[in-house]
Order: sequence, then structure tokens, then C-alpha cells
Amino acid sequence: MPYPRYGETVEGVEAAIESFASAVSEGISRKDLLTVLSAGAARNALDCALWDLEAKVSAKRAYELAGGPAPLPVTTAYTLSLGSPESMAAAARAASHRPLLKVKLGGCGDAERIAAVKRGAPKSTLIVDANEAWSEANFVENLAACRAADVALIEQPLPAGHDGRLASISVEDRGDILFCADESVHTVDDLDAIASRYQAINIKLDKAGGLTAALQLNSEALARGLKIMIGCMVGTSLAMAPALLLAAGADFIDLDGPLLLARDREPGLTFDGSVIQPFGAELWG
Repeated sequence: MPYPRYGETVEGVEAAIESFASAVSEGISRKDLLTVLSAGAARNALDCALWDLEAKVSAKRAYELAGGPAPLPVTTAYTLSLGSPESMAAAARAASHRPLLKVKLGGCGDAERIAAVKRGAPKSTLIVDANEAWSEANFVENLAACRAADVALIEQPLPAGHDGRLASISVEDRGDILFCADESVHTVDDLDAIASRYQAINIKLDKAGGLTAALQLNSEALARGLKIMIGCMVGTSLAMAPALLLAAGADFIDLDGPLLLARDREPGLTFDGSVIQPFGAELWG
């Protein structure tokens, strides 16, 4: 899924992929792809297609090629869209049977939204995605509301490049809440800059530019003691399957994209409530 925030469009990503037709037919490797195409949706599409091709040619599953375990059932977060406190409380009640809810926020009024969701789904674990929308004016109030609601993780509370304040927030101020970098981290090259600000990162294949880069980012982040969220854009099961190779060691999994679509691809992933079941080679890899 192209990232409009970074100037990506469907047409632009399609054109970028088409421009590599000759390189792919001549046998470009995933390693080489990392050096000639920047991180983003186009590289993700090509990289994951090359993984699938390698699996087919070798008659091995992609997780074997990656040197990891076979995927097991995992629990994904379920996203509640940004809205009024009343509408979000209603959505929370409807999803209160799900163990992990991801709450989209928007800045002003977030304290009321968080409290409303907590009332609607008091037994669910909450993580929130501020989408870079918090500011100096509302940061303290919103953080306090998250602590009161026992929020486990806050994703990208401040805009990327303007999140230095997070380095000064003490453990006493944030409690057990983890600050999780999303827009502030795309690839391994970004880890140094966020080291003092965040305790977790959100790895998205579209953002990292493929499974190959995501595996590198995951390994380096774990070595630095960071917690891991495996996230996604809204996409079909084909976009989620490669990310599931990273799920075994993740602290939070947010791969509910297919649940938010009117229609998924066939064949797709099997969801038992919020539990994603292992997938077969007919889907990918």
C-alpha cells in the first residue's frame, strides 16, 4: 500500500515496479534490490515477490529460507477508527470480545476518546496510535489519560523529527507505557536517532521496503533491547502473510488489514476472531 504521507501513489508505485522488469527478468537478487531501490511500497512488492519465487524454485517454505520457525497462531490487534468519544465507545463495545484493541487518535479531544474506549471495552488491552497528532499543548493531558486507562503502548505521539521531548519523559511519568516509533523509523539507518526516545518500534513491510529489510531491522532492534510491533497498512492477506514471518518474536502484532476490507483476496488468511491461523503456500511463500 503506497504511503501518501511520503508522496507515494498507486500510479507511482506501479511505475517504479514496472521500471525493474528487465532487472527482475535478468535475475536481480533481494540483496541487490536493497541497494538500487529505496525503501517503500514498490520495493516491498518486489522483495516479497522474490521471496515467493525463491520458495517456489527451491520447494521450501519462505520461513525456512528465512531461517525462522513455522508460523503459529497469533493474536492481532483490532483497529478502532478515529471518531467522536461516543462513536468510539460504541465501536469499543462492539469489539470488547477482542483481547487487543488499537485506538486511532487525533490530538485534541484524545483524553475523552481514550476514556470512552476504556469504558466500552474495560477488559481489552489497549494500544493507541496518535499518528503524530499530539503537541506541547495536549501531550501531558493525553499521556495522563493513557495511564488512567492502562494503555500498554503509544504509537508515534509526536511528529517525526519533532519528537525529541520523548527523551526527557521519565519512567515515573510514563509508567508502564511504551513509546513506539512508527513514522520515525523506516529502516535500520533510523535506529540511532530514536534510541533515547522510544522503547519500541513498529515494523511495517511497506515502510521498510520488504521482508528482507524488515528482518534486518527486527534483528538490530532486538539487539538494542527494543520491543517490537509488527504492523501494516490496510491491505489484503497477501500483504500480511510475509509480515507473519516476524510475528513469533514480536511483542505486539497489528495485522488486521484484511478485517477492515469489504473483500479480501482468495485464498486469504483465516481469522478466528483476532487469532490469525498459519497460512499455506497457496497464499504466499
